[in-house]
Amino acid sequence: MLELPIVRCPSCKGETEMDKRVITAQSNQNIIFTCLFCGYIERNIETSKG
Repeated sequence: MLELPIVRCPSCKGETEMDKRVITAQSNQNIIFTCLFCGYIERNIETSKG
């Protein structure tokens, strides 16, 4: 079974497995993070490709 990486919210410090509800990839290679605990959203997180 594949174990997903754990991500931590920079706002509330809540931890959850990284899945499509938490991390969303945009077509322009940017990432959107959404915390399932407090609702914090961080947009336009650049990746190594963009």
